[in-house]
Amino acid sequence: MAEFTMELNDEQKEVRDWLHGFAADVIRPAAAEWDEREETPWPVIQEAAKVGIYSLDFYAQQYFDATGLGIPMTMEELFWGDAGIALSIVGTGLAAVGVLANGTEEQIGTWIPQMYGDTHDVKVAAFCSSEPDAGSDVASMRTRAVYDEAKDEWVINGTKTWATNGGIANVHVVVAVVDPELGSKGHASFIVPPNTPGLSQGQKFKKHGIRASHTAEVILDNVRVPGSCLLGGKEKLDERLARAREKARKGGERVKNAAMATFEASRPAVGAMAVGTARAAYEVALEYARTREQFGRPIIDNQGVAFQLADMRTQIDAARLLVWRASWMAINGKPFTAAEGSMSKLFASETAKKVTAQAIQILGGNGYTREYPVERMHRDAAIYTIFEGTSEIQRLVIARTLSGMPIR
Repeated sequence: MAEFTMELNDEQKEVRDWLHGFAADVIRPAAAEWDEREETPWPVIQEAAKVGIYSLDFYAQQYFDATGLGIPMTMEELFWGDAGIALSIVGTGLAAVGVLANGTEEQIGTWIPQMYGDTHDVKVAAFCSSEPDAGSDVASMRTRAVYDEAKDEWVINGTKTWATNGGIANVHVVVAVVDPELGSKGHASFIVPPNTPGLSQGQKFKKHGIRASHTAEVILDNVRVPGSCLLGGKEKLDERLARAREKARKGGERVKNAAMATFEASRPAVGAMAVGTARAAYEVALEYARTREQFGRPIIDNQGVAFQLADMRTQIDAARLLVWRASWMAINGKPFTAAEGSMSKLFASETAKKVTAQAIQILGGNGYTREYPVERMHRDAAIYTIFEGTSEIQRLVIARTLSGMPIR
């Protein structure tokens, strides 16, 4: 087990500087254009693939970093560049985590490479969990998967929403209900292979922020997938469902469902995304305050501005430490006994909203225009308190974990 450290090693620093250079030289110059276009920035993803950032090998190296800091470091640097473009680059990772968290070795080896494609023909993947009537309330999920034993196929019907890369993905990972009586415990995850009949894109959303990232509905109409596409396999699913039924009968402990396993693994990573956006806005505000003069002196010479910047930096560093702690705990198999993963996501996402708003205030009228990037960063930051568990849900998870009570 790696010891917890607040210092990156030499190899990690080299990777961080490489990522930062790509974010500064490739992502940032393209940010405003793709935000306005509201389209997937395929040329930037292609460039990321060419240099090795958008690849299974790179993602795996960071995911399995023994210190746990590989993924948060990567997310912070890319999202420092631009949140919308960065999400287009890393969005496939959520589907990959879904397979890593729930799949067999064979499924991992088969499907994750197909999520990325190659440098000549890049692909993306989508993780499909939320529904029009089931966002935070995963127990209300209606997408149903029914097993056709005669053909060894699962038949999936339903509508997913808020899916990053939904409809344009090469591979979709879909969470569906297999036993309605068990509520959220009766869910399972399925791979929907490329070009599977019955899967189509529904509405593409025009969003407030992260507009370079494709977000859409995914419609599943009698989608048939082979039995081998059930993540983890049917034997494991049957065992899990049997335990859930027995515990439900006895009123026993909670059983995690497939979607929540994925979200738990990814929450610190989302916190790192928020840290990157907050840091970017803070740096713009700091530089502006040093160079902008009013009443014959730089505005940073005023306590009202300087103290804001001091608070912004303090909150960013605190958020990063929470993210790093949770990431280290996760990779080393330490349980989140105080919901440390949710803590990191909650604090970092709230910090991003607050810091980007303060950055606009420091820039004044300029901050409110699209001539400066902080208004885009503020729009982007709003998503962190919403996706992969709202701030309210994070507080609920933390409160339930601390109290042991079924707080509603």
